[in-house]
Amino acid sequence: MEHPERPGQTEHPGHTEDELAGLDIPALLRYGLTAAPGPLRTSLFGDGAVGAAVLLDRLDTEPRSVAYLAEVVRAGGVRAAADLPEPLPRPEAAALARDWLEAAASAPQSPAPQGPAPQGTSTQDPATDDTAARWLHAVATIIEVRRRAGR
Repeated sequence: MEHPERPGQTEHPGHTEDELAGLDIPALLRYGLTAAPGPLRTSLFGDGAVGAAVLLDRLDTEPRSVAYLAEVVRAGGVRAAADLPEPLPRPEAAALARDWLEAAASAPQSPAPQGPAPQGTSTQDPATDDTAARWLHAVATIIEVRRRAGR
């Protein structure tokens, strides 16, 4: 079906911002971070990242704060970031981020090598930490794009 306001383009039946903001982001993180490329990972980086961006944008969270959190996750891991007293500025945004980071930290893992993790390193699979950091960067980018578009 052709879009009525954009001739030559088709309508994309999508979700409203409220629907995206209402997604179970923790579940998408828990199962999407370690999923093989496919529907779960696509949902996490698609609808899940947009839903997270809508929620944080509504709380006036700066994209640079989310990008910084992504770098913390990349450097120290999801668990270390989840243990921060305030992962994002403002209590409401910090609570959301903490919930998401806790979900990411509880993502199913491949069997770990025997023995304790070296001090100061993540107990999470490094690939999971990296995927979580990339997801947070995607959320930051979406917030920035929304603001430039005047949403």
